[in-house]
Amino acid sequence: MTNQKDNAFDYIVIGAGSAGCVLANRLSEDPDHRVLLLEAGGPDDSPAIAMPVAFPTLFHGPTDWDFTAPAPNGPRQAPIYIPRGKVLGGSSSLNAMIYIRGNAVDYDGWAAAGADGWTYRDVLPYFMRAEANERLAGPFHGTDGPLHVEDGVYHHELTDAWLDSVTQHGLDLTDDFNGASQLGAGYYQTTTYRRHRWSTAAAYLRPALGRPNLTVRTGALVQTLVVKQGAVRAVRYSIGNQVVEAAADAEVIVSAGAISSPHLLLRSGIGPADHLRRHDIAVQLDLPGVGANLHDHPTLPIMWTTTGTTDLRFLAADPAAQAEWAEHGDGPASSNIGEAGGFLSTTGGMAPDIQLHTAALPFADRGDPGAPAAFTTLLTVLTPPGRGTVRLRDPNPDTAPEIDLPLYERADRDLLYEGYRQLMYLSQGANLRRLFDQPYLRDRDDLDSHQFDTYARQWIQTIYHPVGTCAMGTTNTSVVDPQLRVHGIAGLRVVDASIMPTVVRGNTNAPTIMIAEKAADLIEGRQAHDHRIAPIELATTM
Repeated sequence: MTNQKDNAFDYIVIGAGSAGCVLANRLSEDPDHRVLLLEAGGPDDSPAIAMPVAFPTLFHGPTDWDFTAPAPNGPRQAPIYIPRGKVLGGSSSLNAMIYIRGNAVDYDGWAAAGADGWTYRDVLPYFMRAEANERLAGPFHGTDGPLHVEDGVYHHELTDAWLDSVTQHGLDLTDDFNGASQLGAGYYQTTTYRRHRWSTAAAYLRPALGRPNLTVRTGALVQTLVVKQGAVRAVRYSIGNQVVEAAADAEVIVSAGAISSPHLLLRSGIGPADHLRRHDIAVQLDLPGVGANLHDHPTLPIMWTTTGTTDLRFLAADPAAQAEWAEHGDGPASSNIGEAGGFLSTTGGMAPDIQLHTAALPFADRGDPGAPAAFTTLLTVLTPPGRGTVRLRDPNPDTAPEIDLPLYERADRDLLYEGYRQLMYLSQGANLRRLFDQPYLRDRDDLDSHQFDTYARQWIQTIYHPVGTCAMGTTNTSVVDPQLRVHGIAGLRVVDASIMPTVVRGNTNAPTIMIAEKAADLIEGRQAHDHRIAPIELATTM
């Protein structure tokens, strides 16, 4: 390899994902800012990225980092699959496009634990600034932001029957999971535009590509941050057969995600000193929290084989259905698969502890393309107690990190079983049951706690929401302060889902976009009202 110097920049953003594309756009709005955006993956030009129903075909492919963690103790033998986007748009180019913000108590909890300025009232203006909702408006929703949010136009008959069943048997019907209350069941809104995926690459990066002060490099794997005298002023990355060093006059911003951001900090000498020394890495900063606090939502697929209906896989594979989507943005190919779902509290509280996602096909991270026609409800724990780590296997940037992700703690077992019992009751509607043949992957619906525990140990997985590995806070275990600056080192911030001290109640893409929107103001020293979004008085709490 040859060494080269890149032109000097003001800001270098590492990772063109859900957060990085937002930052590239917002920071380059000022023509005096020279911004470099580095992405290890390639362009987002795969047709499967644009077609909502096709997102599972992206897993394990060239646009996926395809991380894994060892299987938890128990009958499950396959490793835990952790997809992460390796492409412009990052995981917003791979996900199920469900637009969920989390609950007010999540953000108020962050603030109470030391993240000053991150209450729900603080972050709501940034959700609104990002959003262009086709149906909903104030006081909770934005209508003219870059991120299009739409209602689905296609719903499989199994989805409709499920929603009819659960709302007949106890869950309130809702048309907005991001309003005054999160509880209830309904159809999910999606980050799509005219029923095509609307990733952050589409929403934020593409409109900014013509700016002369924004440089985007794909296929650029950052090897290390260059740390000198307690500050980060440059990065070293490989592109093709060249190693390039790029200098940042203002800041380097790491937005590589909850797995790759701590991985980069560790191989740059920022992290637990004893771990770094074991890998013969010079310790630039002993920061124990780097790579700690890893957690995700544990989820369990509850499936039934079906009768008298057609699996969404077969409907969407029909060339006529794909043509209908391409021409009109309609039909089965426009489905995001997770068309509906819900949030419930097993204790009767105001904040949910279980989330439900439906899929009119068999959905598990060990998917079998030969599986029979089936319907899935994913039963997801929203408040997981387990915490794991991201650690180095070796200092080579091409080597995947070692990931430990505990998924099935005692509290998870109890909560999942209670959620399962409630799901069985909710799923007894006659219109739904006439489409069910028999339970799939389990013997029957009325599993006792011991039988359920055996089933859960075999089939537990994540819902692909890893967070927490560069957690925000003010304690000696946090990595960034409430301004998202890395403790103890100048010129360096982390901006992505890794800064969440605790995972929010729900899908994590919209919160990650919000984090980047707020970070842009923190970097520029602006306040939310500078964007003509006033703080909102909430009529009720969530």
